[in-house]
Amino acid sequence: MKLARRTILHLSAGTISMPVVSRRAWAQTSYPMRSVRIVVGFAAGGVADILARLMAHWLSERLGQQFVVENRPGAGGTIATEAVVRAAPDGYTLLQVSGSDTINETLYHKLNFNFMRDISPVAGIVREPNVMLVNPTVQSKTVSEFIVFAKANPDKINMASAGNGTPSHVTGQLFKTMTGTNLVHVPYRGGAPALTDLLGGQVQVMFGNMASSIGFIRDGTLRALAVTSAVRQEALPDIPTVGEFVPGYEASSVLGIGAPKATPAEIIERLNKVINTALADPKMKARLADLGGTVLPGSPADFGKLIAEETEKWAKVIKFANIKPE
Repeated sequence: MKLARRTILHLSAGTISMPVVSRRAWAQTSYPMRSVRIVVGFAAGGVADILARLMAHWLSERLGQQFVVENRPGAGGTIATEAVVRAAPDGYTLLQVSGSDTINETLYHKLNFNFMRDISPVAGIVREPNVMLVNPTVQSKTVSEFIVFAKANPDKINMASAGNGTPSHVTGQLFKTMTGTNLVHVPYRGGAPALTDLLGGQVQVMFGNMASSIGFIRDGTLRALAVTSAVRQEALPDIPTVGEFVPGYEASSVLGIGAPKATPAEIIERLNKVINTALADPKMKARLADLGGTVLPGSPADFGKLIAEETEKWAKVIKFANIKPE
């Protein structure tokens, strides 16, 4: 029996489309089939590392394969980012995206990659603010009092940071620009030694990471004048925002997961779904809040838009202040 030409064409089209559907279904149901690396551009113990380990544990439990954190510190996180850019786009090498990635795109002029082009956004995890910290010997109790104090003592107040171009530096630089204060930037090789000298009184102010400094704030060894986020933080509900004194000020780091460009959309969608489930979990949300983070649920496109906005924002600060890498 001869089949009608229309029937033959219909069946042929169905046969051609089947592999596409099958590949999508296969990626969604069988990934991952082996362990997955999450590369972190900073040493163990920092916020990016802690977040990566929390998410790795969650993903391992729900996807049935080990997600392993690999720390590759150096050059402000660019070593780790380049390693992921060069990795196979198969979903088995992921990047812990940090605030430094949105800064480095402008800070470094000779990178071997373009972050916006070469890393595909997978999912946001948190927006992490800094805290404006002063040594208790500083008499200022509010941001307004500190601004008055700083303007009365130009170039005499030392502002510590974790290094040139780090989030703590550009956050402080944004404050200097918006308030017209002349603080002397003192870069350190990391947040820990900067905090040590702030505690010792060698420097007077620092826009430090909340997770690293919250213990010192709670025991009174450092005074928190304000958080740098747009809204007050659950972990420090009595601490105002800088924006309550300096209208329009907001500074925080966006953290999440990225993958090499050309990673299959089905794999990115699968990871995004599982990560968003984590961000909706009450226990996970509480843990992230303890670290000072505000969860960032949303699609890969939402995360990509946020990265683009942050990159543009910090590019203006870096160019205006002529900040150079160390």
